[in-house]
Amino acid sequence: MTKKLLLCFLFSAPFLVNGQIRKINEKGSGLINLERHQFKLNLFGPGLSYELGLFKDVSASTSFGPAIATYQEGYTFGFAWHTRLRYYHNFKRRIDMRKNVSGNSGNYVSAARSIFWGPLQISNNLDGPKDFGLAFYGGVYGFQRTYPKGFNFNVELGAGYYRGDGVFNGYGGLLNLSFGWVATKRKSRKPTFD
Repeated sequence: MTKKLLLCFLFSAPFLVNGQIRKINEKGSGLINLERHQFKLNLFGPGLSYELGLFKDVSASTSFGPAIATYQEGYTFGFAWHTRLRYYHNFKRRIDMRKNVSGNSGNYVSAARSIFWGPLQISNNLDGPKDFGLAFYGGVYGFQRTYPKGFNFNVELGAGYYRGDGVFNGYGGLLNLSFGWVATKRKSRKPTFD
């Protein structure tokens, strides 16, 4: 009998703990302002973007779209695959000013990686083969705004290290722009006050 009770407890404990964690997260340390999932179709480009809310003000995102890389060896403009770990720093300030935070509308700093492949580049002046690869590792500062009808724009500017495959390595900047439409449902935002 004791073994059966122990087994029942072991199997039900994860569900009880998960319910308690969810309750705690929604009250203070969870995704109060961030969207849990946000999928965006980029109209300028074209491209795709997905953002996953991880913690209170932290999200991870991945996208495929146009970007400009410029560093010591030259520049390239074309399509790139971007991954970001974003920290939104001004949600509370925006809410206090009664501004929109729906659709992850806020400013952020981010650890960034972007990968450019030679065949997907529209224009470049890099000295290397046509099938080069170029990876950016660095930091970016960005802002994202999502409007009530779902239209979204995102601008990022950063600096970091470029590691080349077929082209030289170096240091330089990155500019990433996107304009699109958020295809997922967004949280309704009514300003809350402490």
